[in-house]
Amino acid sequence: MHTKQTYLPMRNLKSFRAASLLVALTASTLSPLAAQSATTSELESLREQIRLLDQKLRSLERNLELKEETAVADAKKLPKLTASDGRIEIASADGANSLRLRGLVQADARLYLDDANAAQDGFVLRRARLIFEGKFADIFQYVIQPEFAGTVQILDANINAAFTPALQLRVGRFKTPIGLEQLQSDPVAFFNERSVVTNLTPNRDVGIQLHGDLFTNRLNYAIGAFNGVLDGGNSSASTNTSFINPEGDFTAVARLFATPWVNDKESALKGLGFGIAAGTGNYRNVGANLNTLNPYRTDGQQTFFAYSATTAADGDATTISPQAYYYNGPLGILAEYVSSSAELTNAANSQEITNKGFNLSVGYVLTGEDSTYKGVTPATSFSLSKGTWGAFEVVARYAEVDIDDDVFDGATPLASAATNATKVSTYGLGLNWYLSKAVRANFDVFKNKFDFEGARPLTGALSDDELAFISRLQVSF
Repeated sequence: MHTKQTYLPMRNLKSFRAASLLVALTASTLSPLAAQSATTSELESLREQIRLLDQKLRSLERNLELKEETAVADAKKLPKLTASDGRIEIASADGANSLRLRGLVQADARLYLDDANAAQDGFVLRRARLIFEGKFADIFQYVIQPEFAGTVQILDANINAAFTPALQLRVGRFKTPIGLEQLQSDPVAFFNERSVVTNLTPNRDVGIQLHGDLFTNRLNYAIGAFNGVLDGGNSSASTNTSFINPEGDFTAVARLFATPWVNDKESALKGLGFGIAAGTGNYRNVGANLNTLNPYRTDGQQTFFAYSATTAADGDATTISPQAYYYNGPLGILAEYVSSSAELTNAANSQEITNKGFNLSVGYVLTGEDSTYKGVTPATSFSLSKGTWGAFEVVARYAEVDIDDDVFDGATPLASAATNATKVSTYGLGLNWYLSKAVRANFDVFKNKFDFEGARPLTGALSDDELAFISRLQVSF
């Protein structure tokens, strides 16, 4: 049979030692009669026993102190696990190494109130993503983001070396730093869908980018070289297709974005940011048709413009975008203008065309939380038992895209006037309900008004102006 050993807490040992010394002191000062009957040797023996007992108790105290110190030191070396509403992360004790698991699920219900698109009503799994991000040695960061909704693909896969906040180098596949709304994370945008102007800005591409924040976060810069994608396109992750120039030319991109008052917490301008981004490249002899790679879509995700199947990029292309945002308490405003020029060809018809567009979006958090470019964090989470409802935000947007009329000219036009709009004007109203940091419900109404070079098509998605109601339940962490 094993004997179970128990250890007294440190404070109990100290109390026990004090009590033992008190007993010894009392014994040494007994009544004169008892003291007279005790011999000197007996007193000395008692004192020695007390001394040895005190020595053992002190040794035991020190051993326990050492064990406690070791336990505290070992605890500091253990990895830290964070699991909360909106965050799941494992990090080393010093924070230099980490792995964060993120996810995004967006389930939509689409109801088209116009006659042309009524047959498109239904439910859509808009996005389903698992996102792995983290860092090593406090410098080397990584992101791997696959998409499982629709075609399974890798959206982002890149490495970022953050030498200092002002000097960082990113390599791999990531968003091209041009469109302001395009650069904003999907789960935090004002509306379920980005505005029609993002049809004119490149999306994800493979390349290398030098970037960072200067002057204590007052100026952000990005300079990069990419394989190159045109309006609204995504490059292939690895193969020499989808707009990659076989002549070996790269697309150069640069962006400057200033937030001069970001560190002045009392200034009404602390949430003001403005800048400009541009990209240019040579797409001569690319030979990839634009029809299937990047058709322009409405807020309701219907195609309103696509080049002819035989139209290809065959020359220089340049995108320029002045942009700004302003956030002040519950108010948020985002605005951008985009001009996209490209040399295109269809048989003997070669032209340089310029498509233009702009977007103005406004949001206001009714429950008073701050609106930011990175989204809204509700002060409370929805709970019937606690009587809390989370946060509510109303949003509004007006946007336009104007297609260059020259695309419809010539014996072999770059696009057909019979099946494409030359301009779309969009109006959006929405209500966002933030049930928690991770859960959000959106309710949007979009009106898309089309203009045509000739007569309106009698059939198809453009035979009537689009009026769509799109609701979404989203989990993002």
